[in-house]
Amino acid sequence: MATNISHADYVRSIVEKKQSAARSGLAASWRRSMLHYGLTPEQQRRADQVSEQALRQAREQLDFLLHVAEPTLQKLFKTVDKSGCCVVLSDMDGLIIASQSQDGDKMVFDGWGLTSGALWSEARQGTNGIGTCAAEQRPVVIHRDQHFKSQNTVMSCMGAPVFDDEGKMIAVLDVSSCRSDLTSGFANVFGKVVADTAHRIEQDYFRASFKDARVVMAPTEDLNAAALLAVDQDELVIGANRHARKAFDLTDDIIADPRPLADLLGGTSQQQASLKNAEKSELRRALARSKGNVSLAAKQLGISRATMYRRMQRLEISAN
Repeated sequence: MATNISHADYVRSIVEKKQSAARSGLAASWRRSMLHYGLTPEQQRRADQVSEQALRQAREQLDFLLHVAEPTLQKLFKTVDKSGCCVVLSDMDGLIIASQSQDGDKMVFDGWGLTSGALWSEARQGTNGIGTCAAEQRPVVIHRDQHFKSQNTVMSCMGAPVFDDEGKMIAVLDVSSCRSDLTSGFANVFGKVVADTAHRIEQDYFRASFKDARVVMAPTEDLNAAALLAVDQDELVIGANRHARKAFDLTDDIIADPRPLADLLGGTSQQQASLKNAEKSELRRALARSKGNVSLAAKQLGISRATMYRRMQRLEISAN
């Protein structure tokens, strides 16, 4: 591993090459850290801690997200806990509102400042998995010496954005590793797991936000993007997640004046059939995961048992 001085010198050399920012997202973040925020790579400063009152207020603002995300966060933690990782959730200011690690690793992460109440914005800590993800609103993997500050090169951080039901980014999900032998390849694997988990939380958040509506997955050209639409009892579209908004050019004003689902999709029989098949596949996947348990499948989809049965009846799906 490079010494602190050599890492600092390397960061400075990259920042001074102005054209590097256009070629590398990492270099652009390093330049922001030094030139915009006035940080230095040699700076030795543990992450600032906010007051208990400020932390409580931040948690209250994201209380619904914390409630919805809790089961998924626990699953993620069980996946990575034995790999020397901690799982954190922060707000858009880089304030960690939830943190979990194994008892044996907790002292290490606490020493690094990866704990509830700590501020990890890019403006305070330079390039890092939490702050840079929030700044660029995209998944990032910051492996060891890709951090801006020399003191943070002992860790690897994998962050992914979490968007709300209106397509606005509201939080960062991050997994950080204390293992010195974590390769960049494995860091990227962890990054994919974190991004997939963030997508799952987004979908759960959307369904929970429209728990009284029918949520359908609309067909789009991007098979990796789950375009979710919330439809009321009159088949009017009353909500759309970020992927659906992008696919169908939906804005807050358009959603505020609900239009029929059929009109949104063009109304062709082929599109309606595609939508029906997508919804049918979604229910079948949920039933398969729950081994035919309708109540559990409904819970996974964020709908009531009665709604699940109505959708199954309409789509002619059996639990067996």
